[in-house]
Amino acid sequence: MKASTWCRLAMAAACALVSAAQAATGLTVLAAPADSGPVTVFYPTTEPATPVRRGPFTVNVAVDAAPAAGIRRLIVISHGSGGSPWVHTDLTQLLVAAGFTVAMPEHAGDNWHDHSAVGPASWRHRPHEVTQAIDAMAADPRFAPLLDLKRVGIYGMSAGGLTALTLAGARWSPALLARHCEAHLAEDFPTCVGLSTELTGGPLDALRMSVARRVIHSKFDSETTLEGWTDPRIAVAVAAVPMAAPIDMSTLASPRIPLGLVRAGQDAWLAPRWHIDAVRAVCAGCVLVADLADGGHGSILSPPPPDLPPRAARLLNDPPGFDRRALDGVHAAMRDFFIQNLLP
Repeated sequence: MKASTWCRLAMAAACALVSAAQAATGLTVLAAPADSGPVTVFYPTTEPATPVRRGPFTVNVAVDAAPAAGIRRLIVISHGSGGSPWVHTDLTQLLVAAGFTVAMPEHAGDNWHDHSAVGPASWRHRPHEVTQAIDAMAADPRFAPLLDLKRVGIYGMSAGGLTALTLAGARWSPALLARHCEAHLAEDFPTCVGLSTELTGGPLDALRMSVARRVIHSKFDSETTLEGWTDPRIAVAVAAVPMAAPIDMSTLASPRIPLGLVRAGQDAWLAPRWHIDAVRAVCAGCVLVADLADGGHGSILSPPPPDLPPRAARLLNDPPGFDRRALDGVHAAMRDFFIQNLLP
């Protein structure tokens, strides 16, 4: 690592210690754009934090507090399918302690209370919602004077990982997903059908696979246009356990920005072989920021979502033997990657 990088990391660590002693995490919500959901914002504040209940989660924040003075960088988080801001709270608070402001758009039709557009419809719209979130921060009088938006970071998990990869230069299509599912349906069944059904090893599996193939081909075969989105303000990306099967992998051979990856070796929803490992195989410049060898698809979520339905729980709950204390190091590695590539 270069000496200049060590200096940036050391200075950021010192600032984080000062922030931890003098500042708390502020929380506010910006109004939703016409075709998107509200944007939840976490930011440094000098006002005291208190425990606040949000759904099944309790977060220690200062609601609608004044932002602390000082120019800082923005990181946008793209949540996974059916996601919410609260399962990323531990990461966001670590980023805030390092001086970043974090904005998280609620993806329309693919969030904790609305599943009407899960899949390609949402994947196509998500990068646009990231741009909308940056624009909303630039227009807000509380944050606009405090943010340098020339260089913005993006972090995405699962479907949000596809968002991050798209903003790094990936191009994808539903037809490529259909081709993947035709070839690897049994091995990557949850990718292709989501939570609608699952293979059990029983006599009905052949019927499930036959129906799945018909539905996938009828929906996606004709959608061959490669989708993409560019926002020149996005300067660094981190994709965790990303949906990657629909990507034309040649478009990730040379990402347009620094691109970090977070892997979970026991991912049962997006099998690493067909997703993150396929990205790593073509992307020589990508950095493996963290590898949770014993982690599952949902192990990166912190705090984890409670009381999941049985099918979702089997795909998202931690595998036996996974130690959540490992997330401290993973979150710190992601923070350091953003510091190294985003700060002046």
